[in-house]
Amino acid sequence: MDETKLRLRRDAELNEADGEVRISAPAGSLGLRGLDAGTAAALRVLAAGDVGETALAATVGEAGLLRWNLLVRRLSAAGLLEYAAGGARLRPVGAGRVEPAPAPAAGTPVRMSRFAVVTAGDGVLTVRSPRSPAVVELSPAACGLLGALATWTTPEDLAAHAPAQALRFLAAAGVLATGPEDGDLSSAQWHPRDLWLHAHSRGPRYTGRYGGTYAFSSRFGPVPADPPPFAGERIELPRPDLELLAKTDPSLTDTLERRRSLREHDQDAPITLAQLGELLYRSMRRRAVFTSPDGQELADRPYPSGGSVHELEVYPLIVSCRGAEPGLWHYDTAGHALELVSPPSPAVRALVERAKSAAQLTQDPQVVLTVTARFGRVMWKYETIGYSLVLKHVGVLYQTLYLAGTAMDLAVCALGGGDAADFALASGLDYLTEGSVGELIVGSRG
Repeated sequence: MDETKLRLRRDAELNEADGEVRISAPAGSLGLRGLDAGTAAALRVLAAGDVGETALAATVGEAGLLRWNLLVRRLSAAGLLEYAAGGARLRPVGAGRVEPAPAPAAGTPVRMSRFAVVTAGDGVLTVRSPRSPAVVELSPAACGLLGALATWTTPEDLAAHAPAQALRFLAAAGVLATGPEDGDLSSAQWHPRDLWLHAHSRGPRYTGRYGGTYAFSSRFGPVPADPPPFAGERIELPRPDLELLAKTDPSLTDTLERRRSLREHDQDAPITLAQLGELLYRSMRRRAVFTSPDGQELADRPYPSGGSVHELEVYPLIVSCRGAEPGLWHYDTAGHALELVSPPSPAVRALVERAKSAAQLTQDPQVVLTVTARFGRVMWKYETIGYSLVLKHVGVLYQTLYLAGTAMDLAVCALGGGDAADFALASGLDYLTEGSVGELIVGSRG
């Protein structure tokens, strides 16, 4: 049997100063005082790379072995150790205790968890669960274990694919199932992708790197606040008188209580260009732009945005609007204008049909507002939470459009979904750079 080797987690730092040895990692730190020479030497060995327990015991010496074993437990409890054996490695990435789990008993049925995710990188396959602070890395020689775990099997049958330590690592990382995982609603209701997004967007416990880490700042510059202009026709929109609206608008309470999702439009009196412009001005216009200390251009709009990044754009797809020709347009938040992206085309028509179906309409909606995200605006700064932050922004923009539309006596209805690939085809935009993340239909009240 291969000896299990240990090391300090690879993102930890060991520093010695003023009689203290401090181990620091993204998930926290541990300060140690009063260490004997053997223990301090063993910690330095751990920080240098993989080392077997036998070699560590020799470094510590027999007299310090008990104290050393207690310290290893503290390091495990703090999630500061990695374990390696037989081509497998148990590695902490988040916060919390990480140590090999007990081996499954002989004859126990085991299988890969339905929530497990496998990714490739740096010569290993990494297996992880959404609710564990640890991952398991498998070398090419040990990857056959994953295929064997595609169906129910037993530890005895797996012995040919990997050592017993590998199963202990998988169990510790939460990716080894020993029974059904959908026996009750609390677990059955979760699709793996949904649970991943939920768990990893709520804090660093399961992810390690979280929030404003600027993960790409050393490789790429920040994405500008304004997207490149479109070359098509441009329509300057009239600016509403906000001082007058402040006096004549219904109260916030009245607007909230009257807000409804209204699908039917008055086809005999479609929405006007001035009304569409007012709705966009009250909801989306850029009120100011400024540069943050990190060099990123930030903006101010009527709705809130995490870090003031304001990555959202709105593309009015006009079907019937008095004062504007049909087609796919882009709203210029800085200049309060519409830019023609594409005249009517089969690809643009597909967006209309998709919205019509989602809203269960028998007639075309007057205007479809497609909300997109310029993903780099968020993901250049925020790690792990980027997409969940986009969805939060979509929600507050929806409410802002609803309230402004209700105050204007317009029909506004958010849609449950759309097709980002269809929008990419109609707009010519790159799916990964700027993609649709929300849709609403807007028109005159029917």
